[in-house]
Amino acid sequence: MISIKDIARQLGVSPSTVSRVANGKNYVNPRKRELILRAIEETGYVPNKAARAMVMKRSFTVGIVLPYTFNMFQRQLFAIIERHLESFGYHTLFFFIKFDGASERECLARLKSEKLDGVILLQEIRDRVFYDSLSRLQLPVVASTFSFPDIPSIHVDETQAAMDAVNHLIGLGHRRINMISGSDATFGKLRVEGYYRALDAAGIERDPSRVLIAPFYTAESGMNSMRELLLKNRNFSAIYAATDDLAIGVMRILIDKGLRVPEDVSVIGFDDIEIADYMVPRLTTIRQPLEDMGRQAALILHRGITRQGMARQEQVLPYKLIVRESTAQNNEKGE
Repeated sequence: MISIKDIARQLGVSPSTVSRVANGKNYVNPRKRELILRAIEETGYVPNKAARAMVMKRSFTVGIVLPYTFNMFQRQLFAIIERHLESFGYHTLFFFIKFDGASERECLARLKSEKLDGVILLQEIRDRVFYDSLSRLQLPVVASTFSFPDIPSIHVDETQAAMDAVNHLIGLGHRRINMISGSDATFGKLRVEGYYRALDAAGIERDPSRVLIAPFYTAESGMNSMRELLLKNRNFSAIYAATDDLAIGVMRILIDKGLRVPEDVSVIGFDDIEIADYMVPRLTTIRQPLEDMGRQAALILHRGITRQGMARQEQVLPYKLIVRESTAQNNEKGE
């Protein structure tokens, strides 16, 4: 069987250099890296992960906690996180969780039963016991898309971003603005708060009946919510959806019912998932920095695992309003 030493001898480099390339480390001369990768491919060398784990006393496995009803934004984010974790030599295990105490306890038990080097949370968990249990196991934890005291976290300013989304609609002359959000998650509540603050600043009276809370943040929930809104009344000129998935469901029902977007109803979302730019019409939304969020989550966790000093602060990343074709000037009189 071919070994690292065989490849090193063949190329005239050190075994440690071959090892770094084989295990996905980046600090190798690009020309040497290319030669080593070619030799690895030609010889069929496979790194012995079990031996590496035994020597380094690490499993090179990271747990990623996801909601059962994860949406397209979360799919994209965990794919980015997984790619960056792989560049550090980790593979991933997924743990799915519901937003209730029993499911959180079950997830914690599963996490504790696996030999993990660290955990990345893409699902908010509010029970302090969950974090304390992982801390006692000396498991580094990173929260991505939400914050929790004493846990490194990466997210955007949800409230201000929501205000910017609603202010965009107000700036287009809309005053009868409805909102669809989801239940449980803090980010959804913060986005509702941003909606109300934008209305307050514009002198538009708050009307709780204009806010509909769906059970989930998915396109299906957006469709069901939009059907419900249309049954109640048609007294709105714009919809702000707390996620792009919700917005996509909203647009589907509006179009199915013969309403034009944006001529009859303007729609704005939140996240800027990949499909948003391919919708007809293309979706106006708030862009979250997905690539940065995923890269930072993997990097911070890797530093914690390798004892390089794990940050204890929140990282609030910049967002951007992306104006496309699903929002337009409201020309109705009396608005």
